[in-house]
Amino acid sequence: MTKSAKKTTAKPDTTALTSAMAAGSPAARMWLDIMAESTRFVSERLQNDLETQRAMLRCQSPADLVQVQSDFFRKAMEQYSSEAQRLFDIMTEATGDTVKDAKTGTKRGYDDVPL
Repeated sequence: MTKSAKKTTAKPDTTALTSAMAAGSPAARMWLDIMAESTRFVSERLQNDLETQRAMLRCQSPADLVQVQSDFFRKAMEQYSSEAQRLFDIMTEATGDTVKDAKTGTKRGYDDVPL
């Protein structure tokens, strides 16, 4: 009987893979930008949620609690609105890049169409 060799699988270099995808098309670059921005935003929001929970635990009166909750919701709405604008800007930029890439280098004039 022969011994079977262990199969070793090399993990792909994610940095190289990401770079290759980003260079491939504006749409792939857009999705990578959206994923990075979303990850950053979620991380920031989770940190804010934890800070708010700590502030709620420190409240001494119902009025303090209402103030903390009010501040939390106001700040959250501002952050979600700002994040939506950032994602919109990323998509708008990618759309502009796609349209720019799709245009040809030559322009047709009205005079070159045979009648």
